[in-house]
This record gives sequence, C-alpha cells and structure tokens, in this order.
Amino acid sequence: MTREQKTVAIGAASGVLTMVLAVAGIYRLWPDTAALTDIAGRLAFTLKANAFAAIPLLVGIITVGNNRFLSEAIDPTLHKEDAATEINGRVLDNTLQQYVLFLAGTLALSVTLTAEQTKVIAAAAIVFFVMRFAFWVGYRIHPLYRAFGMSSTIYLNVGILGTALWKTLWG
Repeated sequence: MTREQKTVAIGAASGVLTMVLAVAGIYRLWPDTAALTDIAGRLAFTLKANAFAAIPLLVGIITVGNNRFLSEAIDPTLHKEDAATEINGRVLDNTLQQYVLFLAGTLALSVTLTAEQTKVIAAAAIVFFVMRFAFWVGYRIHPLYRAFGMSSTIYLNVGILGTALWKTLWG
C-alpha cells in the first residue's frame, strides 16, 4: 500500500468507527420517542431530522455562491475557480449525493421502525451533519484527509439503506 492509500485507509477506518460510536452514543442519550406510535408521527419526526441534516448542503450552496460572486469565477463557464472554490464545489456535489441517499434511507427506515427505535433517525441526522463538515474541513486541509468524513457518511447511508431494505423484506 502506498503512503497515500494508508492515509486514506486510516482516515476511512477511523471515520467509520467514530460514526458507529457516535450513533450508538447519541441513540442512548436521546430522549424517549415511544410516543411516536403512528407512521405519520415517525415520518414527521424524520422530516424534521432531515431538515437539520440538510444544513451542510445549504451552507455549501451559500459558500460556493459567495465564492463565485466575489471572484473571477462569477461566470462558471470560464473555469476560473481557485482551489478553494473548486474544493467547495466538489464538497457541495458530494454532499448533495450523500443527502439524497440519507433522505431516502431515513424516510424508508422511519416507517419500519418501532416508536422506541425512531431515535436512531435523530442520532443519524446529527452524525450526518457533523461528518459532512468533517469531510469539508478535511478536504480543505488536504484532499486525502476527506476520507474520515466521506467514509462516515457513506457507511452511515449504507447502514440506513441496508437496514431499511432488510426490515422491508424480512422485518
């Protein structure tokens, strides 16, 4: 393995471990959701959590828009982005991709969970929010350091979508 691959592997592994521990910890600390006995209540709870999880996407859109407005990259067809604007745009693209998966997964999962299990949606939304910013900060420091935040959100989405599918088919 090259030095770069080791850097990414360590970042990715630590991101996944942090994500699992954070979701588990927040789940244990989150207030009881036993009152969410109907699907409409669980869907409403999930939509609120997803609004919170969308904040990194909103911040990214504002940041890229402001970067463009305040630079020669105001006309994106001229390809005059500086490195920061290019990275911010890539972070924004990936955050949109990750958010679409997160939204679909959490909505599907919310209708298969028990009322008590619904708090995992809140835990996942908080972790998604934090790890998207970790991805952004890591990317801005050095592109290889994006692995921590990238792996944590993609494997969070894999877990959410996989669990939703499992509970749908064999639940």
